Amino acid sequence: MKLVKNFLWNAGYQVFILLVPLITIPYISRVLGPTGVGINSFTNSIVQYFILFGSLGITTYGNREIAYQRDSKEKLSQTFWEIALLRFVSIFIATICYLVFVFFSHQYQTFYLIQGIMLIGAAFDISWFFMGMEDFKVTVLRNAFVKILSLILIFTLVKRASDTGIYILILAASQTLGYITLWPYVRKVVSFVSFKKLNLFRHLSPSIALLIPQIATQIYLQLNKTMLGTFRGVEASGFYDNSDKIIKMVLAIVTATGTVLLPHVAHSFANGDHAAVKRSLVMSMHIILVLAFPMVFGLVAVSGPFTLIFFGHKFASVGSLMAVESAVIVFIGISNAIGIQYLLPTNQIQSYTASVVLGSVVNIVLNVPLILMWGTMGAIVATVISEAIVSGYQIYKIRQQLPIFSLFKGIWKYALSGLAMFMVIVVIAQLFTPGVLGIMVEVLVGIVTYVAILFMLQPKELFSYVTRFRKK
Repeated sequence: MKLVKNFLWNAGYQVFILLVPLITIPYISRVLGPTGVGINSFTNSIVQYFILFGSLGITTYGNREIAYQRDSKEKLSQTFWEIALLRFVSIFIATICYLVFVFFSHQYQTFYLIQGIMLIGAAFDISWFFMGMEDFKVTVLRNAFVKILSLILIFTLVKRASDTGIYILILAASQTLGYITLWPYVRKVVSFVSFKKLNLFRHLSPSIALLIPQIATQIYLQLNKTMLGTFRGVEASGFYDNSDKIIKMVLAIVTATGTVLLPHVAHSFANGDHAAVKRSLVMSMHIILVLAFPMVFGLVAVSGPFTLIFFGHKFASVGSLMAVESAVIVFIGISNAIGIQYLLPTNQIQSYTASVVLGSVVNIVLNVPLILMWGTMGAIVATVISEAIVSGYQIYKIRQQLPIFSLFKGIWKYALSGLAMFMVIVVIAQLFTPGVLGIMVEVLVGIVTYVAILFMLQPKELFSYVTRFRKK
């Protein structure tokens, strides 16, 4: 039951943090205008690179290491302080480099300095500790409170284009506050350890190893938009970004199992319970796929009218982009299960890194010809192909470690149920004038149809794993 609660907390929060920008974007766009929004977007993209390098790969590495050591308070405390202090040191170095960059910048220096608060705040980020302890409630509640506070401050204090600096300050300061408020909870779990006993730099190499796939992922995600802007203009980049936002919001629910199960699997692996590790992966794969297929078919069915209602007629082309990009939900779901929930907890970092780097290279190579031929749709197709290759490579790497057949047994039942749901939604769409009410009815009827057909097909694998999942 604990895993179910953790999944719901994390999935809910992932959707929440994606919904907040969707609430503020229409308001901020009108108040700050293209220039203000552009300044924040550009200066924030720069500081994020320094945060990425300064944080190393500690978010994932720390999560796993805490899960390894949580049965021993002494080892847990030492591991926590070593990783936390290493993060302070690395962020300090990144901050010095950032200040040098700002000093030599001739534009936006004030905005860069305000954005720098995020970099300093990153030093206090210990969310990885609570993830490793499988205590998601603390981070979710604290961060949700801070997000709501920032939402209120934005609507209260940001009134005109000249308030761009205030807007950036609210975002940076609220995020930092969220990190700091997590620290009082640590005192209840860990004890202080003498600095002489600490060996910070034993964690440096494995942290950097986990940083590499993060860099690969971030680079190709950003390059998609950069290449579209270069070859096809900024509008093409904007269309891609809007489609990607919706897909990422849906993916947050599917991939929430990865964040929840990583520490659980790592703990089982540390205790030598390899059978539990394999059971968790098979269970997780079925849960992911039973969620992914209806989301894909559902997005394809409603993408057109949803785009017109949410983004407006100027973004009508986003509907077809979203329909094609929705395929990545299945591929990323599979790679999340194998990569995040199996390869990383079992310390197979090289295989995980190779899969992500391979996907990045394929994406970048395909982008140029496909964008030149098909514009934004070309970038979408390149993304889908690259994610499929990441999943395929990971399946290939584990083929001798796990029963691949068990991972995907009964998958046709999820796909068939999703296809039936899609057909029902298409029929219902003919009965309603495109609008919010029509989409709500289509979604509700679609869910009922999917669940009903799923029960008719009786996927025994899923039902048995869900029963076991509820008990954990």
